[in-house]
Amino acid sequence: MWKEIRHREEGSLGPTAFARRFFSSRVAALDLSNRKEFVSPHRGAINSLQVDLTEGRYLLSGASDGCTAVFDTQQATNYEGGGLIAKHQSLFHLNAHKFGISSAIWYPIDTGLFITASLDHYVKLWDTNSTQVVMEYKMPGKVYGMAMSAIATTHTLIASGTADVQVRLCDLVSGAFTHTLSGHRDGVMSVEWSCSSEFVLMTGGCDGAIRFWDIRRAGSFLVLDQSLSQLGRRPPLLPKPSDKEPMSHTAPSKPSSSIRSSAAQKRTSQRKIQLKTAAQRSHPGMASSQNRATAHYGAVNGLRATADGLYLLSSGSDSRLRLWDVESGCNTLVNYEAMRLQTSKPIQLAVTPDSSLVFVPCMASLKVYDLWSGTTVRTYRGHYESVNCCFFNAQDQELYTGSNDRQILVWAPSIPAVTQMEEADSNGRITSIDQDNWSD
Repeated sequence: MWKEIRHREEGSLGPTAFARRFFSSRVAALDLSNRKEFVSPHRGAINSLQVDLTEGRYLLSGASDGCTAVFDTQQATNYEGGGLIAKHQSLFHLNAHKFGISSAIWYPIDTGLFITASLDHYVKLWDTNSTQVVMEYKMPGKVYGMAMSAIATTHTLIASGTADVQVRLCDLVSGAFTHTLSGHRDGVMSVEWSCSSEFVLMTGGCDGAIRFWDIRRAGSFLVLDQSLSQLGRRPPLLPKPSDKEPMSHTAPSKPSSSIRSSAAQKRTSQRKIQLKTAAQRSHPGMASSQNRATAHYGAVNGLRATADGLYLLSSGSDSRLRLWDVESGCNTLVNYEAMRLQTSKPIQLAVTPDSSLVFVPCMASLKVYDLWSGTTVRTYRGHYESVNCCFFNAQDQELYTGSNDRQILVWAPSIPAVTQMEEADSNGRITSIDQDNWSD
């Protein structure tokens, strides 16, 4: 990085490009951390991990033993190995549910509240300071996943996907169910709010369908179809005409008859396209073939939207990962290399903030794919059993993974345990190589 730093000092490299290169270099150097360790209190498989969105400091975990725990990712509780290994014990852990926790998320506004969902049919709202239940919702079936919008300013809704075919929205203010979204033909395994609109919700069901909902209207306005595709990324926007260009004061010539006819045909075709789009988006009245479209040959067990809200990643029990263009609803045909995904439970995907890499739990390993080419960048192996969830902490450029082996592993940019200017003595203490023996 010294070369980039010199270019930044000289002014040949801008601040945004410098930050992007520095971030990319740290993400590329991720490896199993030898300086940080989370002491897991769980006695079951870890199914959910999330760092709070306000401070980027507190890690919330939920496990199949019905317990949830909170860790401080920045301040360790004790040190081992002469101060080299930072041990992070849980600030608190509590028996939150009777059965396993499928999802645990922070309240997006602050760290004073967090929400847990379980297979015991309950969604519970917790006060972080008192560790007491503030509110709970009884669902008609097992809760597989839930989500809250990180950009919402007009509502505080929790979207929950259950073994029931309907998606239910719970309001934190009134404590009641406000919406019931019907359209899936089987249980709903994954839910995700849009990162560009606070009213758009995306759900993936066991029927293989991914549906888009606008909570201000009835019915889903889009069902993704894997047969509708477009190649590659969306083309960039055309540059705006410059205001400095000289204006021509010559009188415009009268268009010929051929030009007038071609313009009329173009307007007619555009009008037909608009009418067709309106017919597709209307509900009810959606064609049965489109309403039964599938995004995967099997259950959709994972959804993750990119930070800009333009693309959606989905994983299925058919061991496929697909990238969708949200605006057109088309499959971008990115061919992600071979993977093997779990089929019995939802998995938690993670994407870097610059939308360059995606982290996918693949049985006992974690694979890193280039989002746009589909090539495998890295394969992380450290867990002894299947990996269920992962979360990328953009503030510290760290990756956290949870597995059936009950452990939470930290993947951080590789830093030598002993630098070139330091050495460890027989007691494990760090001393400098060029330190003299006679000075105070």
